[in-house]
Amino acid sequence: MLSDKLGHRLDSYLYPPLKKIFGEWGNPNLLTLLGFFATLAASWLILKGGWLLAGFAIILSGIFDLLDGVVARSLGKVTTFGSFFDSVMDRYSDLLLLMAIAISYHAKGESSLVILTSVVAIGTALIPYVRAKAEALQVSCHIGLMERAERIILLSMGALFNWMEPILWILAILTHFTVLHRIYHVWKKLKVNHEQ
Repeated sequence: MLSDKLGHRLDSYLYPPLKKIFGEWGNPNLLTLLGFFATLAASWLILKGGWLLAGFAIILSGIFDLLDGVVARSLGKVTTFGSFFDSVMDRYSDLLLLMAIAISYHAKGESSLVILTSVVAIGTALIPYVRAKAEALQVSCHIGLMERAERIILLSMGALFNWMEPILWILAILTHFTVLHRIYHVWKKLKVNHEQ
């Protein structure tokens, strides 16, 4: 939702400083990897109890996730593999972060929060899956409240301000709402196409 509203509007603002740093040699796949490593750092910090620093690392991973697309579009380096690689690394990042949160709660004996985090992980995995499956059926599916940008913002806030439990409840509800919304959207589109 947030990424759709912003679209590529930020490219003209973000690319000039990136060009000064990278010149014409910017590598979007390298930025994708850096975003993944930032998530690994956030996950490790969560396991060590460093939630505040983990929050900053989550924000950093989100920044890299934004910049890889900016560099790819601005330098004409948008490729099918780059899109595929970015999507796979995003899934790894999302689920490793939630796994670290679940392990942290398990270590504290908070089984209800482990279950809650698992529910969030299921919704988080299904959101991009539903979109990919819809697009395989030639149905555009960019709708929903809880795309990746929104999830990163919420998880970073949860870590930074010690709000993780209420944030997880919000994510548990809204990720699955987004999945159901997308399912309904695809059903409606396919029904219309069938009737035409």
